[in-house]
Amino acid sequence: MLAIDVKDLTKTFNGFKAVDHISFSVNEGELFGLLGPNGAGKTTTINMLATLLKPTSGTGFVSGNRIDLRRDKVRRSIGVVFQEPALDNKLTGKENLDFHAMMYGLDKEMRKARIKEVLELVELTDKSGTLVEKYSGGMKRRLEIARGLIHFPRVLFLDEPTLGLDAQTRRHIWDYIKSLNRKQKVTIILTTHYMEEADYLCDRIAIMDHGGFVALDTPENLKDILGGDVVSLEIEGHEDEVERRLGSLRGIKYAVRHGSVLSLTMEKGERRIPELIAVAQESGSEVTCVNLHKPSLEDVFLHFTGRGIRDQEAGRNERKREMIHRRSRRRG
Repeated sequence: MLAIDVKDLTKTFNGFKAVDHISFSVNEGELFGLLGPNGAGKTTTINMLATLLKPTSGTGFVSGNRIDLRRDKVRRSIGVVFQEPALDNKLTGKENLDFHAMMYGLDKEMRKARIKEVLELVELTDKSGTLVEKYSGGMKRRLEIARGLIHFPRVLFLDEPTLGLDAQTRRHIWDYIKSLNRKQKVTIILTTHYMEEADYLCDRIAIMDHGGFVALDTPENLKDILGGDVVSLEIEGHEDEVERRLGSLRGIKYAVRHGSVLSLTMEKGERRIPELIAVAQESGSEVTCVNLHKPSLEDVFLHFTGRGIRDQEAGRNERKREMIHRRSRRRG
């Protein structure tokens, strides 16, 4: 049975298509990932499915309820953990959960039992009486996950659940998410721009870029699309010529360059490295670094979009800094 079914879902803001005619379905009990950089349309998609935004066109069903016609029933069937913290720092962990449970109409005895269960699930029982303002970032995310589960949702939306956390805490959150999915049988829709997070957690992944899906499959199948090995060469000088010559060599499946790094997909890549370096040098370029690895989701993203996710983030941050600089100049 389908937990989510989406057909041609579109959202436009002032003529800009934030989400552009996407269609997909998610099975009950599946852990489904939306992978892409900030601005790709992930959060807008989640907000429409959670009935926080009205679609411009298209339809979506969550737990059998149409998102634009049966909003109350959709909301009762879902839990949401937002990007931005939504906890009351002046309440204890237990008080935050109790307030949320009351909002969903759970009676006193049910609230007491359910709060105990979810606190144990996210290992915060011993901190239940502590003010949230004294929680670490990882503890707050775990409490938000517990809050999203308090009313027995059939579908849980996690929007960038590990954003801003250190690597160790992020890994712990991953384990909680996997445990929820497997032991509690909760269908989970996860948005992230961390490639390793999507690879580790998700049964299937949709890669989003510019509001649309550029690929959708299991992590392994996505990586198998490229096949073989990926040899990345960091080159200096005559980059276009090197890309042209190496990309046309026999046995090169794909050649993609971003910046000074040229990534080539081929079979038995370790045997061909000397040949690749020789051709680059003949083109007048210097090879400063060579890397050999099996295809990753980063390589898949690069293949489908022509850009690395980190490049997109850097470019977006640079544009944001430039806008702030211009505003400050005008004010001065």
